[in-house]
Amino acid sequence: MIEFLKDNWFKLIIVINYLLAISAAITILFRNTNPTKTLTYIIVLVFFPFVGLLVYYLFGQEYRKNKIFNRKNILNEKIIKTLNDELNLNTKELQELEDDFLEDKIKLVKLLQKSDKAPLTLSNTVEILNNGEVKFKRLFQDLNAAKHHIHLEYYIVKDDVIGSEFLNILCDKARAGIEVRLSVDDVGADISHKMKNKLIESGVQFYSFMPVLFPKFTGRMNYRNHRKIAVIDGAIGYLGGINISDSYVNKPEKETYWRDTHLRIEGGAIVTLQAQFFINWEFVSESKVKITRDYFPNESCNDNVAVQIAASGPDTDWANIMDVMFSAITSADDYIYLTTPYFIPNDEFIMALQIASLSGIEVKLLIPDESDSWIAKHATNSYLERLFKANIKVYRYTKGFIHSKTMVVDDVFSTIGTSNMDYRSFKINFEINAVIYDKQTSEDLKADFIADLRNAKEMIPEEWSKRSNFTKLKEAYCKLWAPLL
Repeated sequence: MIEFLKDNWFKLIIVINYLLAISAAITILFRNTNPTKTLTYIIVLVFFPFVGLLVYYLFGQEYRKNKIFNRKNILNEKIIKTLNDELNLNTKELQELEDDFLEDKIKLVKLLQKSDKAPLTLSNTVEILNNGEVKFKRLFQDLNAAKHHIHLEYYIVKDDVIGSEFLNILCDKARAGIEVRLSVDDVGADISHKMKNKLIESGVQFYSFMPVLFPKFTGRMNYRNHRKIAVIDGAIGYLGGINISDSYVNKPEKETYWRDTHLRIEGGAIVTLQAQFFINWEFVSESKVKITRDYFPNESCNDNVAVQIAASGPDTDWANIMDVMFSAITSADDYIYLTTPYFIPNDEFIMALQIASLSGIEVKLLIPDESDSWIAKHATNSYLERLFKANIKVYRYTKGFIHSKTMVVDDVFSTIGTSNMDYRSFKINFEINAVIYDKQTSEDLKADFIADLRNAKEMIPEEWSKRSNFTKLKEAYCKLWAPLL
């Protein structure tokens, strides 16, 4: 028997590999998920022995179904439930809004209220913050002025120059008796042990989201917390594309210009943003926070900007951000302007854009000229042919790298947040967007989009069709991996 094993050990390993691969394939088939994604996993399992199983282990586990994430505890908290009930608009109020300015966009409001328990808040002040240098100036002012608590949830935090300034402010505030809670993604963040010890010694409550053994080698592992949230004293909130790192600050000596967009909010929308923070905090800290009214001061706001907070991730029953974007596209009457660093959508999203464009709606997409990911760049390129066939205009940003995640429709609807327009953001990662129903904000975001086009080149379909067969092969290869990106 021993001799047999010695002579046939490799064959036995191959047999075991394929038994496990068949078991995994059956599990995927029973999951009844997207056929393209299902086929991709099966191909990887069959044609890439051992590697296929590793890919499935890292990317294919369906935690959404396994219920390791649970948001009901927080959403059922008496205070949050009461506040949400107070904020939810009744049928008559929704009808009045529809008559006043929302028109057919009211279905977007109803979608989020029903699927995500995200009430539409009517009393908000919003401020669009273009680029890191603007965001950090405002954020640091608000952090330094905090009186009760600071809640932070970021994908990337580094203790470089800007990151150290940020973290030192948190230490100072914690030593001054302010409650400071900081959650960072274990894959995205890069904080030294020395700084981590300083945070903890200063009294900052600090946790990493879903720790992994080798974070530097698992940059694409599933179920990462891609959000960038700040809530200060329950009165001020931040969300958008800008993480905490020098990469997001444009200095004269910096080689690559970084174009990004963030949002500062005051008003009723902070209730939902704060609740979303507590949902993930309970998960990362494995402890229950005593939630009191101090975290929800319900401070009055003089402006009347209508805002909903859309959150999605493995803890939500629906892909809320994708759903509301899809609905906005299908309800557009005039134009749709989209900016994203990664455009790897599903077929339904592409078809919605195609139908909108073919029905006479102006559709423009702004993406980077040079990406920070080789495979994401070519995967994005694989979708452009379908856009060109529907007369959708595509622009490549040439001034630097554009990382903004924005969408504006018809001078009525706009969204700013953390979600890219790709499989990972729509279906896998934790993401959060502000959905804004306001003419002035939409016009401001539209103006920013048009200004960015001045630093972009329009792609010419005829020229694009002449790219080499080798380039097309790279696109086809990367598109194969698109459902896993």
